Amino acid sequence: MKKKIIKILSISLLIFVLGGILYTSLIKISLTNSNEEFLRMLLNDSSYYKLYNKNYNNIFNKIIRYTTNIDIRNPVSLIKSNINYKKKITAPVMYSMESDTDIKVNNDSKYIEDPIKKDITDPYVYIYNTHQLESYNKKVYEDYDITPNVMMASYILRENLNNKNIPTIVETGNITDFLNSHNWDYSYSYLASSYFIKDALKKYHNLKLIIDLHRDSVSKKYTTIDINGKKYAKVLFVIGLKNKNYQNNLEVANKLNNIINKKYPNLSRGIMKKEGPSVNGIYNQNLNNNIVLIELGGVENNIEEIMNTSIALSEVIKEYMEE
Repeated sequence: MKKKIIKILSISLLIFVLGGILYTSLIKISLTNSNEEFLRMLLNDSSYYKLYNKNYNNIFNKIIRYTTNIDIRNPVSLIKSNINYKKKITAPVMYSMESDTDIKVNNDSKYIEDPIKKDITDPYVYIYNTHQLESYNKKVYEDYDITPNVMMASYILRENLNNKNIPTIVETGNITDFLNSHNWDYSYSYLASSYFIKDALKKYHNLKLIIDLHRDSVSKKYTTIDINGKKYAKVLFVIGLKNKNYQNNLEVANKLNNIINKKYPNLSRGIMKKEGPSVNGIYNQNLNNNIVLIELGGVENNIEEIMNTSIALSEVIKEYMEE
C-alpha cells in the first residue's frame, strides 16, 4: 500500500513538473528579448506585458525559485547556486548638482531604437529625454534584456497622441553617444539635449508643445495613485526660475496641470519651481516658451502604470491643444 502511494505521488509530481515546464515553454515562445520588439508588441496589444507577469508568477517557477534558488528563466541562477558567483558591479552613473531632478542611482537601461518609424513632417508635439536611460521597475523583465525606461514612455505617449490626431515625434538622437563624442560627462546632459532641441526648432515651425520627459527618484508611494481601480504613475511639472522668461513656461505647465486636476484629480503632484545655487534652474526652457519638463512616475513604477498615465496625459494634451 505504501509503495502504491509513493508511486502515485511520484507520477503526480512528474505530471506537475512536466506540465509546469510545458506551460512555461508555451508562454516563453511568445516573449521577446529586446526593448524594441517588446515595445512593438506592447503598442499592438496593451496587455502584452501580462505574459511576463504570468510567466514570472506561475506556481511552477515560484516553487523552483523558493526551493532551489534557481530561476529557470535565468541560466545564470544555476551557476550562482553551485559556485561562488560574483556579479559584476556596474559603476554608478555620475549625478550632477545641476540636474537635481535626476535619479541618484544607476541608470542601467539601454537606448531604444524607434520601433514604429513614421514620417511626420509637421509635428505639433516634440518629446525628448535629456536623460534617456532613466529606467522604471524592471523586476519581471530584466532576464529578457528588457529595461523599461523614459524613452519607452516617450514612444508610448507619442503613439497615444498620434492616435488622437495630434502629430507627435520623439527625439531619437542618442544623448549618450553625443556626450561621448564630445568627451562630456553626464553633467553636460542638458547642454547636449539643447543641440537636439535647437535642431528641432529649426526644422519644425509649428511646434505647440515641447516635453522633456523624465522619471523621478522618490519612492512609489509618492509616484502612484489608484483611480477607479486602475493604478497610474503620477506626474510632476518642473519649471526653472533662472530662465528670465520662465513665466511663459510656467503658464503652459499651469494649463496642463489644471486640466489634469479636472480630468484626473490627484494624478499630478503639482508644479515644482527650481532655483538656487545647486540646481539647474533653466532646463533648456529658455529656448522656447512651450518647453515643459515632466517627471512621469518614479523608479519603482511599472510599465502598466506608465501606460495608463500616458493615455491620460494624451487626453490632457489634446484638450490643451484645443483650448
